[in-house]
Amino acid sequence: MAGQPAPWNGLGVGMHTLWRLADAESRSISPENPDGSVGGGGRATTGTGADAARHLGVGWKVSPSVDIPPGVAYVMADIEGPGAIQHIWLTPRGESRDLVLRIYWDGSDLPSVECPVSDFFASGWGRFAQINSLAVTVNPGSGFNCYWEMPFTQQARITLTNEGDVTSRLYYQVDYSLCAVPADAARFCAQFRRVNPTEPGTVVTILDGVAGRGQYVGTACAWGAHDPIWWGEGEVKFFIDGDSDFPTICGTGVEDYFGGAYNFEVAHRYTTFSGPYTGLPYVGMFAHQQRFAMYRWHVTDPVRFTERIEVTMQAIGYGHDQTYRPLADDVATVAFWYQTLPMAPFPTLPDRSARAID
Repeated sequence: MAGQPAPWNGLGVGMHTLWRLADAESRSISPENPDGSVGGGGRATTGTGADAARHLGVGWKVSPSVDIPPGVAYVMADIEGPGAIQHIWLTPRGESRDLVLRIYWDGSDLPSVECPVSDFFASGWGRFAQINSLAVTVNPGSGFNCYWEMPFTQQARITLTNEGDVTSRLYYQVDYSLCAVPADAARFCAQFRRVNPTEPGTVVTILDGVAGRGQYVGTACAWGAHDPIWWGEGEVKFFIDGDSDFPTICGTGVEDYFGGAYNFEVAHRYTTFSGPYTGLPYVGMFAHQQRFAMYRWHVTDPVRFTERIEVTMQAIGYGHDQTYRPLADDVATVAFWYQTLPMAPFPTLPDRSARAID
């Protein structure tokens, strides 16, 4: 019929499209339906809830979670496409940086996401702090939610590896749609890095080695300040495509990049906040240093590249003599971006001891 809109695949859903009918099928994977099959939920006869459900039987929360022994890479989801992951909820038990989240797209042996689970949800220090952003929410108590939309054509595979010494109990749910995926859909990527301590006079690399076309969409950072002076004077820089010595995008300071100003300070105190695109949700004092968790999502201002991108951040403070001072701090970052496949291999993930929170 003339004037009738073309069928919609259901991707890019929001308040402005909720009324539209879509050519998509809703699916969900959890311990109660581990393969996301139609009518496959609530059928378990064994599981972590079996004893609690012994008087009720099948269909009454028999398998709400899984136990992941040390050294095991548990497959949370293995989905045949085309489709898109639209929401991930999970709450793990155990040291958060001992649990490594990996996501593989379209049959690749290389992960496009490789990150300790808490850092992926902008909670790098493993302490609860409520986050109310568009891409990630963290709710009481330690309910991790991810809303990055992740399209794929052939396969999506999600694993969680327990690199700790004790068994970890995991509750989780992966919500997705089976639908047509356009040819220009890039793949979601996230990469963790940590430098502890930073070497004075060198920059912190958030991301490099990217080959392909895409857009940079966010940064999460867990910063441990070893020095009592203000620590956030460094510039965040984006070297795009042909940039060499100098970047196309150069910020004015760490707290400025993460959406704050003037030391995140109100009435001479650090002040936490959590918004749709930026936040400082956590400020805490651990034995020998003050620690901060921050995020910045480039939802309305993605940084687009056609061949390569490099993102760096300076670790410099402001000394009592009113000059910049290079710092030897603890800085862990997660870069979030979308890009075309194939992608370059990631640097080797820091091992368990190099990720540990002291």
